[in-house]
Amino acid sequence: MSAPHLLLHNTFGAAFIGVVVAAVLHGVSCVQAWYYYTHQKDTWPIKILVGAVMTFDTIHQILISHTVYTYVITNYDNPAHLGNLVWSLLVEVLFNGFTAVLVQGFLTVRVWRLSNRNIWLTGAVIALVAGEFGCVIAFGVLSLHFRTFVELQTLKSLSITVNTLAAAGDVLIAAILCTLLHRSRTGFHRSDTMINKLILFAVNTGVLTSLCAVASLISIVVAGDTFLYIAFFFCIGRLYSNSLLATLNARKMIRGAADGIHSTSDNLSLSLRDFPKNGTVSSRRPTNISIKIDTTKEFITDSDQGHDLEKGDSALSASSTTCPSFSNINVNEIQPA
Repeated sequence: MSAPHLLLHNTFGAAFIGVVVAAVLHGVSCVQAWYYYTHQKDTWPIKILVGAVMTFDTIHQILISHTVYTYVITNYDNPAHLGNLVWSLLVEVLFNGFTAVLVQGFLTVRVWRLSNRNIWLTGAVIALVAGEFGCVIAFGVLSLHFRTFVELQTLKSLSITVNTLAAAGDVLIAAILCTLLHRSRTGFHRSDTMINKLILFAVNTGVLTSLCAVASLISIVVAGDTFLYIAFFFCIGRLYSNSLLATLNARKMIRGAADGIHSTSDNLSLSLRDFPKNGTVSSRRPTNISIKIDTTKEFITDSDQGHDLEKGDSALSASSTTCPSFSNINVNEIQPA
């Protein structure tokens, strides 16, 4: 009697491809982590965050590698075992969730600070992130009681919810950051260049992870009897870690994008005496108005001369254009004499 024909290319074959791609992305994140710790000088909370993300990411890679090895090597030529669940396949869901919640939490703090502590915007993001993490924990705990893939199908709706919340959270975070950054434009080339770079990284952070979540979601709905969604789910944690590290490591590059443009601020104090409403000098009721005007000068260095301008230099050995900004006029004191 011949052995039954098994269709493995869209099941364990897809899982194997997911492990390979995840391993490549993990290697990229390891390089980025090495660069971060050797070139960036951040506070300990950020360093601990990066360390925790890399730890969870590494454990997840070990777990999914164990999963595929168990199915295609340990139980080679044992078709009866292919329908059973391996413990590492269930536990890896939790570590994927840990990585996601750390990175999304970091971005949520950015939303909180950039929005001047807007409770509504931050609350909406927290609701999606917390909902996703809660569903991940529920899926991981409930799945540990199952023995076969057939039983795991009962949690299909929960899997769809996890991917939906993940995509919605990433898109919302990216949209809020891009909107807030766009509104922060000043009209000056240096600051606007940095804002454009930050917007680009905000978009990339949300697009990559949300696209992976959407691909996993579509795979579950359209081809729920295959492991195509597992291939995407294996990689989503790597995209979170790489997005975080790329954002942190790119800060110097973003600042360097405007190296040729420097800004300084001069305080111009004007004392206006006897300035009535009708425009004529009146000695009946003199006033003394002290107005503090902050003018911003934008200095564009001459690339041909190659001079480096240090912050705080009083002498500028470069050609410059002065652009006074009257959008920041502050009335410091208005008192009758």
